[in-house]
Order: sequence, then C-alpha cells, then structure tokens
Amino acid sequence: MENGTAPATDNGNDVDIEPADDDTLPPRGSGSRQYRPVGSHDRAVIQMSSMDAHGSTSAIPLTNLKLPSPSPSPSPSPPNESKLELFGFDSLVNILGLKSMTGEQVAMPSSPRDGEDVAITIGRPKETGPKLGTLMGVFVPCLQNILGIIYYIRFSWIVGMGGIGQSLLLVAFCGSCTFLTSISLSAIATNGAMKGGGPYYLIGRALGPEVGVSIGLCFFLGNAVAGAMYVLGAVETFLDAVPAAGFFQESVTVVNNTLANGTASAGATTISTPSLHDLQVYGVIVTVLLCFIVFGGVKIINRVAPAFLVPVLFSLFCIFIGILVAPRHNAPSGVTGLRASTFKDNWSSDYQLTNNAGVPDPRGSISWDFNALVGLFFPAVTGIMAGSNRSASLKDTQRSIPVGTLAATLTTTTMYFISVLLFGALATREELLTNRLLTATVAWPVPAIIYIGIILSTLGAALQSLTGAPRLLAAIANDDILPVLNYFKVSEGGEPHLATLFTAFICIGCVVIGNLDLITPTITMFFLLCYAGVNLSCFLLDLLDAPSWRPRWKFHHWSLSLVGALLCIVIMFSISWAFTVVSLALASLIYYYVSIKGKAGDWGDGFKSAYFQLALRSLRSLGANQVHPKNWYPIPLIFCRPWGKLPENVPCHPKLADFANFMKKKGRGMSIFVSILDGDYPSRAEDAKVMCHQLATYIEYKKCEGVAEIVVAPTMSDGFRSVVQTMGLGNLKPNIVVMRYPEIWRRENLTQIPSTFVSIINDCIIANKAVVIVKGLDEWPNEYQRQYGTIDLYWIVRDGGLMLLLSQLLLTKASFESCKIQVFCIAEEDTEAEELKSDVKKFLYDLRMQAEVIVVTMSGSQGQDDSIEAFSAAQRRIASYLADMKAAANGGPLMADGKQVMVNEQQVEKFLYTTLKLNSTILRYSRMAAVVLVSLPPPPLNHPAYFYMEYMDLLVENVPRMLIVRGYRRDVVTLFT
Repeated sequence: MENGTAPATDNGNDVDIEPADDDTLPPRGSGSRQYRPVGSHDRAVIQMSSMDAHGSTSAIPLTNLKLPSPSPSPSPSPPNESKLELFGFDSLVNILGLKSMTGEQVAMPSSPRDGEDVAITIGRPKETGPKLGTLMGVFVPCLQNILGIIYYIRFSWIVGMGGIGQSLLLVAFCGSCTFLTSISLSAIATNGAMKGGGPYYLIGRALGPEVGVSIGLCFFLGNAVAGAMYVLGAVETFLDAVPAAGFFQESVTVVNNTLANGTASAGATTISTPSLHDLQVYGVIVTVLLCFIVFGGVKIINRVAPAFLVPVLFSLFCIFIGILVAPRHNAPSGVTGLRASTFKDNWSSDYQLTNNAGVPDPRGSISWDFNALVGLFFPAVTGIMAGSNRSASLKDTQRSIPVGTLAATLTTTTMYFISVLLFGALATREELLTNRLLTATVAWPVPAIIYIGIILSTLGAALQSLTGAPRLLAAIANDDILPVLNYFKVSEGGEPHLATLFTAFICIGCVVIGNLDLITPTITMFFLLCYAGVNLSCFLLDLLDAPSWRPRWKFHHWSLSLVGALLCIVIMFSISWAFTVVSLALASLIYYYVSIKGKAGDWGDGFKSAYFQLALRSLRSLGANQVHPKNWYPIPLIFCRPWGKLPENVPCHPKLADFANFMKKKGRGMSIFVSILDGDYPSRAEDAKVMCHQLATYIEYKKCEGVAEIVVAPTMSDGFRSVVQTMGLGNLKPNIVVMRYPEIWRRENLTQIPSTFVSIINDCIIANKAVVIVKGLDEWPNEYQRQYGTIDLYWIVRDGGLMLLLSQLLLTKASFESCKIQVFCIAEEDTEAEELKSDVKKFLYDLRMQAEVIVVTMSGSQGQDDSIEAFSAAQRRIASYLADMKAAANGGPLMADGKQVMVNEQQVEKFLYTTLKLNSTILRYSRMAAVVLVSLPPPPLNHPAYFYMEYMDLLVENVPRMLIVRGYRRDVVTLFT
C-alpha cells in the first residue's frame, strides 16, 4: 500500500479507495484495527439521521473510487474488516469505539422536538474538570446546607419552648419527611443521566414541563429567600458578638414566668437585642458583597467555598465538648450542666408569647405551638438537593447521590436527636428561651470560635443559595418552555448574570423585612412543595412501572413515596393554612400560565405514560362487543381530500373540519382525519410524514379533537379500502365515514370519480360503516354564522336513528340552535299517511326529540321545472353512455370500469324517476331550509358507476346544502332510560 491507499474486497472484487488526503482514513493492521489520534482538522462526522433513498452510508469524503474487473479467484474479507454495508452504516462497535477513544461525549437534547436529528461528532477531546466522589461531591455539600443558622441560634430555643418530648417528635416528624424524600430522589436520580437544574430537571422529566416549571420556579424562590435567611442569621450573630457595631439599640423587657419547683416567680430582666434597622443595613451590605463573589464565576466560588466547611465542623466539635465539660467557671447560672433534674424539668412544653425577636414577652404579638415550631425548624433539615445539583461534577451519580444524600440526612437527624437530649439536660428553661446564642455560651474554649463559625457557615450557605438559585432559573430558561424567561438564558459554560441580579433583588427584598421568624415559614412552604413534587414523581413512575423505569436504587417503593408526599402536604397545612394556600395558588398560577403560554416539550413524562396505560385499560374494558346505544359516540373518519381542488398548503377543506366539530356534543369524541397519497410507499414515505405533520397542525389550528393519518396507496380506492379495514382499535374504530360530495366531477370531466365514489360507498356498506356525504360544503356555516329556518329530514329507510341523532347534534351548535326540525316521512299511498304520522310522532316522543312530522306521498307530488329539466338531461347522457358501451362490447358482455355489468333499461328509468320525485319533493318543501338530510340510496349491484352518479346528481340538483346519510346495522339511539 502506498500513499495511504487501502485495497478492500467486495464479493471477490478488488476495490481501491483513495481518500481525499493522506490522513483521512486510519491505517489498518493485519491482526486488529488500529487508529491514529483524531485531530481538530479532521472532518469525521457520523450523522445518525434517517437514511435517504439511495442508502448513503458515511459522511466521510471519499474520492477516486475505482472498481477493477472481477478477480478470477475471490477471497473472503477478514471478519475484523467487515463494514456491514447491508445496514447502511458503519459497524456500531466501530462508532462507539471511535467515540470512546476520542473521549467525546454526546449531548442529548433536553426537550426533543419533532424533526430533530441527533449527531455524534468525533473530534478533539473535551477538557473536563476533576470529578468528585461521594464524600466531597454529595455528603459534604448536603451536610453544609443542612447544618445552618437554625441549629446555632434557634435549636436550643426550640427545645425550651417545646420541651424535650415534643422536640424529639419534631425532629422525627421533619426528619422522616426528608428521609422519604431522599429515597424518592435517589430512585429518580439513578434512573438515567442528569443535567443541570436539580429538582426542576427531575420533576419536569417525570411530571411534565408544566409541573416542572411551576415547582422549579417555587424552588428558585425558596432558594432566593433562603439566602436572605442565612444573611440575616450571620448579621444577627455578628451584632450579638459585637454590640458596639450596631447603629441603633433596642431594649426589651422580659417578664420571667418560668415555673421553678412548682412555684411561680416573677421578675423583670432587660435584654439588649439587635435593632431591626441594623439587621436591614448590614444585611443589604452583605448581600451585595456576596453577589460580587457570585459574579466572579464558578472558579472564584469553588476557591471560596471550602473555607466555609472547616468552621462548621470545628464549631460543632467545640459545642459538644463545651456541653460535656459544662458548667465552667464563667457560665451563667442557668447553665446547670448535664443533670437529670434539668432534663425532667424541660421534658414538657411551655409555649409562651414572644416579641418579633423571639424573646418571651406576655405583651408579645407572636404565639407559638407545635405547628409553628415545625415551620421554624424545618429549614434546618433542608439541603438534601445539594448533591443532585452537582450531578455534572460527580464521578458516579448512580452511586454517589443515593449514598451521599441518605448518609447526610441520617447523620444530621441523629445529631439533632442527640442535641435535643443534651440541650434539654444542659440549661434551665429560662436560659434556653432567653439566651439565643446558648451554643456560643457553652462552647469550648471561648465563644468567639462559635461566633466566627456561625458567621462563616451561614455566609457559606448564603453564597451557595445565591449561586444555585440563578443557575436553577437559567436551567428553566434554557429549556425554552416560557418565552418570558428568555432574558435569563445563558450559553453553555456561561454565567447567569441577569438571573443573579434578579435573585439578588429578591434576596435584598427579604432582607429588608428583617425578621428571621417571618421568613422561615415562606422557605418551608417552597421547599415542602418541591419535596412533595419529588415524592409524587417517584410515586407516579414507580406505580406505572413503565419499561424505561429502571432505577439502580432498589430500596424504594411507591408506598414510601406516597407517604412522603402526604407527609409534606400535612406539614404544609399544619404550619400555616395561609402560607400553604398562597404557595399552592402561586404554583397553580404558574402551571396555568405555562400550559397557556408555554411551548410544548415532550420529555416522556409520567403523565403521558399514565394516559397511555389508562387508555389501554379503558380499551380492554370496552372489549370487542358492540357499544350500547346509550353509550354510543360518533367517531367520524374524515376523508380530507378525496376530490375537489385545494391549494397544496391546505391539507383539509376548512368547512370539512368545521363539520367534524358539528358532529360532536360539547366537543366530546374523536375524529380521524385521513388523506390518501397516490404512489408507492417506499418512494413517498417522507412526503407522507410531511403531509401528516401539516394535517395534524391544521387540525390543532381548527381546534378539532382528532388525529391525522396519511395513507400511501396506488389508487384512492385501494387506500380507502385499507383504511376502512384497519383504522382504529377494538370499539374505538371509526363508525362514520364523512366526505364531500363530488360536485365537480362532470364540470372538470373527472371520469374516474364515479367508480371511486361507488367503490368507497360499497366498502363502507361491507365494513358496516355509516356514511355522511356533505353536499354544498363551500356554503357550510362556520361557528360564527347563525342559521335560521328548519332542519329537514327526509326519512326514507331505517338507519338506526343516525339521521335523527345528527339533527339533534346540529341543534347543540350555536349556528343551528335557532332552527327547528321537520321530519318528512315518505309514504307510497295516502291511506298510509295518518297511521305513519302517528307512529313517527310516538317514536320521536319516546326519543325525547321535538320535531314536526310531515307525511308526503310520492304518488301525488308534482315535478318541479328545474327537476324535470335535469331529469331529461340525465336521460340523454345515460342513453349516450349506454350506446358507447354497446358499441365497445361489439356483441359481447357490457363492460364498465374494467368489469362486467348488467343493464336493465327499465330499471334505470325507474331509478331516474324515483330520484326525480324525491328531488321535486325536497325542492317543494325544503327549498329555504337551513340544511336537508336525506337517506343515501345504496349503489345497485352490477350497475355502471356512471349511472349511479347520474341518480345522485339528480337527487341533489338545486339543493344548496344537503347531508346524504346512510346508517348501519345497529341503533345509535334508544327509547329506554
């Protein structure tokens, strides 16, 4: 081989392939396939899209393809050289091998749209940052988020207010909620690859974009408000540690009403607390400084974040050491050390009124109970989503998220249980309620360590909130569901600066409120709403058990997810009905807005799977038996373009779509819109897909509840015969065929229409389908054109009540609601008129239908001038057509439309005379009717289709708007209740 030219064999023929340049194709060894490194200048793109008709097999440019003469001694190709040309692509192993060697990762679309192709590009390997394990990637971030300001400055106060017993119940109650949510989170997170967005991504892909965006935006607000809570906690700790730093000073008088040894003691103690204005001023300053750090980008945040972890762990160590060695020489009198008597005194609850700072005050405006403590404490167990938010940085998300999240949840819950017992035995109730920084008081060796630890840990949590919330908002915006969020979109690898500004604005607004106890219930509601969404997502996916639901985390069950979701809802309502209603109303408004204004995104969510399984179960329950007339619904098969000239960009006659809506009561029911595409299926398959998409879009535009189908067939008759046999499932098969009357066939000289028209009607009769043919479709009213006059029914043959039902459905529409129904019964003799009229009136009364009954005898009707003229013209055309057939037969059997026919001239004359009489009757009584309904005569056997079209043309002559109806062998209305 020279110059990179490689010989190949193909069925014994030597094929020389010369590449465009020397480095385009990789060299091959004798034993195994070898590859050189892929450079950035290489053009090697494998497009995994639909194959064209010519079966192109590769996107690699090849030139100078030489095909020498066949070799006399063919030799088979080695197995490892096989390219699998039969499948149209290179070997899948080859593709995956190249992809893995280059280190290229394929980015899957987050919300696939119709018509998108997925491409695998092979080029220079991407530089990826260091991947994190379970400890640093999930466990530590969750631990740092869970252990926040509530534990440091409110946990001992909660023990004093609720007592040891109710505090243990409180920890178990809230811990169970987060533990069950962690199980559900682990199951969903291990069911596939995760992208940015955290719980929004999980919930959106499980419950759909509407639910995902509504809960995701609420979770974004929760994170933004949580940032304000952490900032206020850091500022409050700083002002308590350095009172001189405050610009304002507030004094609070506390009346001590604590029971000691069974007797009540009263006294007044003046305690200095940070001013609300100081909290506001310092809070705004700290929030602005943190936003500057966030604007610096991920690199700066990653450098700063580890500095906040060590103080948290060290401060916890100092707190527990201080509790064990308490009381020290400088401890307050209320710190008794670990004593059984103190434990006993603090076992029960002692709920009191407090002021806005949480200090007990008989004149306070805030009352406390267990539900209020739940709202205050619950933010101390949040933060379990920190690991899932970092899924892109994890080595193994399938293992790290479940293990790290559950380990952090169990660790912190265990620590809370131990802390309740230790704080309850450490200090008196008065000390627990008045000393907001008891953790710093008892810490070893000096309180300053705890102050520094609290400030740094809360600032770190605030930094993470201000970092995660904008990225969550940007992830929602990047999914392109809500156009209003397009301002917050960011490119791949970019920083969400606008989202950060918006988050900072919300955070500063909450900081201005300045009351930590008023902010925490708001955070609680948003986080609980998110946790309920995660639990419901896992419950739905686990209950449906779709084939794609294969989570690696096996320790889950739909019952646990259901309990977790119910527990979240119970906690929400137990905390505050008002906050719960507001949060649910906000989520509902966002859901409604997304469903109205949002762009459609098919993420394969659980609701779609539920609808599918529900449809399958309903279909099975219907069985194959006939539906009872009381439960019968019209399922029309709309024949969109059988004849009639329409522009190419109009897939269906507009009035035909309007008529499909007229056949449904209050929009209930389903329509199937079908169009026949002439040609060969392999060559026109792509055209059929395009037409089907256009037809489906048009149906949606016309607000028709239905589906679109395109059938490719050699002829229209063949296509319709396939449709009428196979369309639908079980009892959901179409039962009425609706099409336009071919009024243009003679005017346009379309000689093939008669045979097609007759073939379609005969196929409907054989398949037991009802038929509705619309004459005067161009003049059919839309929903805004009100009609007056009558709806006239010419009831000639038994049709199961379909004609009566259609007239009643028309009356339910605004266009025909002002009309009245007239039923014309055709009698052959006058002696039958009165008896027939009485029977029909009784029948209509039993059917709860109001209509005027008119009996018409055919024997006494006079022909109209227009009808007689049309009758004479039809006679002449039939005579001419019959003469041509006889001449073509040349003494043999008569042939029409490629088959033998039998013509009885007296019968033809009789058929023409019958249609003349009926048309004259219609013109006499119903010339001004809003619409006329008449029975469809079946095509006579072995009769020329041309003759049948002449009968039909004479029947509809000069009638502007007519429905020609034929029922089928069953009733669609019933007399009985």
